[in-house]
Amino acid sequence: MVVGIKDGAKLIGISIIACCAVLVCTMFLNFYFDVLLIENKISSEPAMLFYQAQVSTAKVVCLVSGGCLLMTSVVMLFFYCKHYIDTHKKELGILKALGYSNLKIAKGFRIFGISVLIGALPGFCGAFLLMPLFYELQNKDKILPEIVIQFHPTILLYFVVLPTIGFAVLAVAYAFFQLKAPVLLLLKDGQQLRVKAGKPKTGKAKTGKAKTDLPFLTDLRKHTLWEKKILLFFITFASFCFSSMTQMSAGMKELASVMMGIMMLIIGMILACTTLFLAIATVIKGNTKTIAMMRVFGYSRKECTGALLGVYRPMAYVGFALGTGYQYGLLRLMVDVVFRDIEGMPVYEFDFPMMLLSLVLFTIFYETVMYCFSDKIRKISVKEIMLE
Repeated sequence: MVVGIKDGAKLIGISIIACCAVLVCTMFLNFYFDVLLIENKISSEPAMLFYQAQVSTAKVVCLVSGGCLLMTSVVMLFFYCKHYIDTHKKELGILKALGYSNLKIAKGFRIFGISVLIGALPGFCGAFLLMPLFYELQNKDKILPEIVIQFHPTILLYFVVLPTIGFAVLAVAYAFFQLKAPVLLLLKDGQQLRVKAGKPKTGKAKTGKAKTDLPFLTDLRKHTLWEKKILLFFITFASFCFSSMTQMSAGMKELASVMMGIMMLIIGMILACTTLFLAIATVIKGNTKTIAMMRVFGYSRKECTGALLGVYRPMAYVGFALGTGYQYGLLRLMVDVVFRDIEGMPVYEFDFPMMLLSLVLFTIFYETVMYCFSDKIRKISVKEIMLE
């Protein structure tokens, strides 16, 4: 087996995202199925309007949240598969040289589906633990008849069984196409960026010099930023989650319930921390030799950090802005469209003070993470790297 169970279990990012997605979608979809069973018991017009609003809410949450998290999980799966292939090129090249077919090697990647199962199953079980409180809060004013929690096997099939199988098949298919590279290319070890000996000289570039002949640190920044474009997505997504969930949770006290606000805040923090740590750790791990050589040639920790981590800072704040716009648009959709006929619904306006508070908290969170990883760069042992 090329990919072991330990390799599959390391995909903690996919597991966490799957857990959050299944937790939210299971609660709302189960509520959707159960609330449909009481439609014929509703007699008053206000109750029917409230019923329709609840049904619409369940649909919107499942489609928006579930769809977004599903897309992120797929992107993360592709990243893990490609990262595994890139870091095990020699082993995979040797297997191909020994006569193993692409399909036979790719079949080992089906173990990656276990990461979805590890997350989806606890998320599914956790949803049923929270459902009594969730159902009570959804109908706290007793506008609707009593809604009884029922078990729907189709939800288990759609959110646990099929995603596990689907992600395993997707991992095998993606690995199969990635392994079509020539054997000699797989046997090459060219993942680390080579460092020029000595610091770059200051001063203007000579006339007629090619545009591609950039100072080393500038070239390293461009290389770091564009070689792993998918890491840009992860960092942007992390800040997006932090921004949207912290701001959205503040408005849930009036629009929904305190429980919904707390749940959104916890899920947002988990997703933000997971994706950000995954992205930054991958950047550091993928450039350990580069960092070691830079230290040998006299580059400071600040220069290493700026070239490898500082390039992502603008996209982090772009993600924060996107999250702010997303949460505002989604809440306006819920208030102005889904609940427009419900009496007593508060008018939702953009919460500027909460946005500033969220921005301050995000800045502290992001810069603290950057500082911690900057310290990790300082602790990279040149001796250990040279002995590999």
